[in-house]
Amino acid sequence: MTTHDERPRERVDDLLAHMGEDLERGMVPAEVFNDESVYRRELRQIFGRCWVYIGHVSEIPNNGDYHVRRIGEDPFIFVRDEEGEIRVMLNSCRHRGSTVCRTDAGNTSHFRCPYHAWTYKNDGTLVGVPARPSGYRQLDLEQWSMISAAQVDTFRGLVFATLDPDAPPLEDYLGKFRWYLDMQFALTEGGMEVIGEPHRWYIDADWKSGGENFTGDSSHTQMTHRSLLETGIASEAGAGKTGKAFGLHINECDGHAISMRVMGEGVTSCFNYPPELQELFAAGDLSEAQLDLVRRGIVHDGTVFPNLSFIHFSAKDDVEKDETAFLSIRTWQPRGPGRMEVWNWTLAPREASPEFKEKAYRAGMASFSPSGTFEQDDAIVWTGVARTGGTLTAELQDLRFNYQMGMPGMGSAEPIEDWPGPGVAWPSNSGESGLRTFHRKWFAHMTAPPRVSPPSSAAGCSTSGSAEAGEEAS
Repeated sequence: MTTHDERPRERVDDLLAHMGEDLERGMVPAEVFNDESVYRRELRQIFGRCWVYIGHVSEIPNNGDYHVRRIGEDPFIFVRDEEGEIRVMLNSCRHRGSTVCRTDAGNTSHFRCPYHAWTYKNDGTLVGVPARPSGYRQLDLEQWSMISAAQVDTFRGLVFATLDPDAPPLEDYLGKFRWYLDMQFALTEGGMEVIGEPHRWYIDADWKSGGENFTGDSSHTQMTHRSLLETGIASEAGAGKTGKAFGLHINECDGHAISMRVMGEGVTSCFNYPPELQELFAAGDLSEAQLDLVRRGIVHDGTVFPNLSFIHFSAKDDVEKDETAFLSIRTWQPRGPGRMEVWNWTLAPREASPEFKEKAYRAGMASFSPSGTFEQDDAIVWTGVARTGGTLTAELQDLRFNYQMGMPGMGSAEPIEDWPGPGVAWPSNSGESGLRTFHRKWFAHMTAPPRVSPPSSAAGCSTSGSAEAGEEAS
């Protein structure tokens, strides 16, 4: 999708200058969802500085396993090297910049550039240069290794990387939200594992539409996904029509947010996991308060800023079948103004049987995938947001979108005073507090002082951006 013109830098500065006041009033400028200059600043200020999800450790179980992933628009090789360390390296040859790895995934001990055959070990070290005796006699191979992400770290099997050497440690970046991530990724002693390959597809919509939606846009379910209720594909309990269940919005967790739908006290749901798996949850690394929210859980969905979202849910791939629990994680990859590429993975507990994992995969694909029932509904409405954001009218009229649902004076809910977890919890689906949290985090990064680039050097690349095999922040 293209915009009618490229707004000058001054227009972006003007939008941001007033956005702080807009957010206080529960409003967001329409243009931020489809503007070339805003998008370019996002790549630098957000994707150039935040911790970004790369992949899951279960995708690269063996030394030499690799996948090609992205940070913003930049391609990176996500690989487990011969020593078992996880590395994230720019997919570019240090010689003349051509793409080194041209397959999405595989296993290899070395990467060889197809242009001039410069060859690198899978830890990024340059080890082979043709014509070196006659043309590169003084070339220092160590100084021309592949460029690594500034920092790489893991949490509960999730691998993150950042391009900013001064970014806070991953544990600090996730902050209070780790308490809620534990409930998704540390249910059992073995944790979760990815089932199959990720699905990828494009949507003519802004990446922020996906991220904000998963922070707690609960009110759209009854309208956007209404056909799923009418056909029986989605259950009434999952959609919020049963009196035994209620919604929760939890935000102010270091810029990340989650929403939950849980059963009442003493009623077990466990996302519809089978009893044999539920019995294993107590062996995981969860507190009693966390276990209680898991046992009563119907759906948990949330977003780790900027672009990693998850939904713990149950669904079916046939209206005649029972629902099956699964965990879906997805990234909203920026691919231009008003355009994103969605990556979607389905996960299940490592201890689950092959039969359950197959059922979970089918349920996940039937609901959250390119042809998924929920996914198609969401994609349609998000494209309209980007289309409006790119209109001339949005610029000329200074169009603002409304994010006021549940604000003081608008909503009737009050925060739960004795909430056992971190953040602020609201006992209602009638609110957009998570979405406002998302945009405040976005605004803070967009208005932060630009990072000062280090002095240039002839080489100066390190392979230090790695995480020890199995190393996880706790």
